[in-house]
Amino acid sequence: MSINNTAMFKLSYGLFVLTASDGRMSNGCIINTCTQLTQEPLKISICVNKSNYTHELISNSGVFAVSILSEKAPFDIFKRFGFASGRDTNKFYEFTDCEIGENNLPHITGNFSNAFISGKVIEQIDCGTHTLFIADVTEAEVLNNDKSMTYEYYFANVKPKPQPEKKRGYVCKICGYVYEGDELPADFVCPICKHPASDFEPLK
Repeated sequence: MSINNTAMFKLSYGLFVLTASDGRMSNGCIINTCTQLTQEPLKISICVNKSNYTHELISNSGVFAVSILSEKAPFDIFKRFGFASGRDTNKFYEFTDCEIGENNLPHITGNFSNAFISGKVIEQIDCGTHTLFIADVTEAEVLNNDKSMTYEYYFANVKPKPQPEKKRGYVCKICGYVYEGDELPADFVCPICKHPASDFEPLK
């Protein structure tokens, strides 16, 4: 039996900012695993990497908030909440696009989020590298009707594309052969059309 890990890429994922607090300072991280489990009573689950500081805060406090990111969320949101650790960074420092919910936790506002859900943990399931937190929903609000951010949309439209590395070199004006390098030797002869270095110009 074979397992093609890329099959996991075909699953549909949303993207969320998960927030928690130690009672003094709030923290947040990016997750892609928030799921409704039941309607009556209303329960959700989140799965969080144990290495995340937010995991520690939720495990200790038993409460969290999930902001559902919309397609308007810029890359800066992902840099702020996903590219640094809350153990040595105050992720909410000078960040104004948030409000405090009834559980005293911040959630991302309607500029970049279309809804938020707060939860009170009722069960923790050890999943190895991650913990599955099952929670009762204590607060939930729709902020606007913007489309939710998906992993697919993030990679296609938000995450910066790697810029092709600019080649350094010289191009033959006769045949188009490219010599790669910082300096073209004075005695260089084009291997294609046999023209001398004087018929080369710097790559633009």
